[in-house]
Amino acid sequence: METVKNDRSVVKNLILGFQHLLAMYSGDILVPLLVGGALHFSTAQMTYLVSMDIFMCGIATLLQLKRTAITGIGLPVVLGCAVEYVAPLQSIGNHFGWTYMYGGIIAAGIFIILVAGPFASLRRFFPPVVTGSLITLIGFTLIPVAFQNLGGGDATAKSFGSPINLTLGFTTALVIIVINIWGRGFLKQIAILIGILVGTLLAIALGKVGFAPVSAAHWLQLPRPFYFGVPRFEWSSIATMILAAVTCMIESTGVYFALAEITGRDLDTKDLKHGYRSEGLAAILGGIFNTFPYSTFSQNVGIVQLSGIKTLRPVYYSAFLLIFLGLIPKFGAIATLIPSAVLGGAMLIMFGMVGAQGIKMLMKVELNNRNLLIIAVSVGLGLGVTTQPQLFQFLPAEAQTILSNGMVVGSFTAVILNVLLNNTSLKHKVED
Repeated sequence: METVKNDRSVVKNLILGFQHLLAMYSGDILVPLLVGGALHFSTAQMTYLVSMDIFMCGIATLLQLKRTAITGIGLPVVLGCAVEYVAPLQSIGNHFGWTYMYGGIIAAGIFIILVAGPFASLRRFFPPVVTGSLITLIGFTLIPVAFQNLGGGDATAKSFGSPINLTLGFTTALVIIVINIWGRGFLKQIAILIGILVGTLLAIALGKVGFAPVSAAHWLQLPRPFYFGVPRFEWSSIATMILAAVTCMIESTGVYFALAEITGRDLDTKDLKHGYRSEGLAAILGGIFNTFPYSTFSQNVGIVQLSGIKTLRPVYYSAFLLIFLGLIPKFGAIATLIPSAVLGGAMLIMFGMVGAQGIKMLMKVELNNRNLLIIAVSVGLGLGVTTQPQLFQFLPAEAQTILSNGMVVGSFTAVILNVLLNNTSLKHKVED
């Protein structure tokens, strides 16, 4: 009788773990598809990138689940590569090359580990007016990427914006919207995954998908350090990745406290330090194995809340499932079949929701002249350099990498203006 009960417990936890995996899966495979596509990876390279990214998501999740003397926050979290890293990685990869991109990832991981302690005490520099502006900017600076993919991916191609691409993209977006309106529970949680699946099936029916990459992919692929090359280091690439990492640390902090509230646990500075260090170590491993930096996925908070299961065991199952799937390249190859237009439809909703979440955060801010100025200038500059990066074409490549990144420019601006306008005598000047 005890054996039957244990078997049921294993099956239940396995299903719950699979639910966690599905909730984050579409968001996570999106990052390698976006970055690899922007850097013109071949089909074989893209398959490796997606597979190893899935594998490293499992490793990163285990690092965060298991509490040690220096790492692991011990909350039911799943880790993946956040969309905040997409624009910086694309910019570095296109300006300097893949190896500098991975050097920046490793440097950012080391930075996170080194500042984990002090950062736990620096939250006062990131009040809602700053974090709300950053989250808004993150979403809206990525909208052009969504539209480029929705049109087919290559804006110079003759087929860009073709009726088929528009049909695939907007059908995907419509499915996601419909499920979010009328769906319930778990179905609503995987609306993006369902939308991508429906869009891909439609593309298959229209003869726009070939299965050669799946046939060519191997059944087993072990992780290989420096698969795309030995990382190289350059100051502007490192600075860009560090700024993106700081943004993700802010977001992760919110996720930590949200999960702590759900699970009834009090977090102290030591817990936060352990959480940050785990993400830093995961980023270093991502750089070594040529994948990505990793941070806590906020969508899995909803799974914990909806399911009512607050233990770590289902998430352990999810981590081991990710590791298992990552070792089988055919699963990664399936993800590469998703047409750019379908991804664009999904991104339109995802990135728009990120921007809307930022606006929601700003609604709680006192909208006096000082805060309005912070929001206006930081968001305005961030969107401006995103849409017109050629504004800095005569500057050195290193400066272009930083100044053409809307998120980086907006982040710097928001933090500096907040310090000046809300913490110095300038606050009275603005209000006058």
